Amino acid sequence: MNFKVLFFVFVFCNYLGLNAQQTNPSETKFPEAKAYNGKVLTYKIINTPNSTFCYDIYADNKLMIHQPSIPGVQGNDGFKTKSSAEKVAGLVISKIKKGEMPPTVTVDEMKKLKALP
Repeated sequence: MNFKVLFFVFVFCNYLGLNAQQTNPSETKFPEAKAYNGKVLTYKIINTPNSTFCYDIYADNKLMIHQPSIPGVQGNDGFKTKSSAEKVAGLVISKIKKGEMPPTVTVDEMKKLKALP
C-alpha cells in the first residue's frame, strides 16, 4: 500500500474517531462521497515547519482532512508558497464534490497546478 493511501486511511480514521493503529487499513471504510452532498466544503491554510504552508479541509466547519505536509511527497515539508497550498486545497475540494473518496492528489496534478516545481 503506498504512502498516499496510508496517509488518507490515517486521516479518515482520525476523522471518524478511530485509532488507525488498531484498524486494519484494508478493512477501513471511507465515508461515501455522497455523505458530503449539501455540505459546505472549505479550507484553511496552515503554517507548517520551515516557513512552509499546507491546509485543512472542513465540511460544515468540522475538520475533515488535516494535511500537514505535501501529499504524496516524501518528507514533512509543506508547500513553499501559500498560493500553492491554496491551489491543492481547491483541487481536493473539487475531487470531493465530484465524488472521489478518498480525494488523492498526485505529484503530476500538483505540477500541472504549478504548486510544485
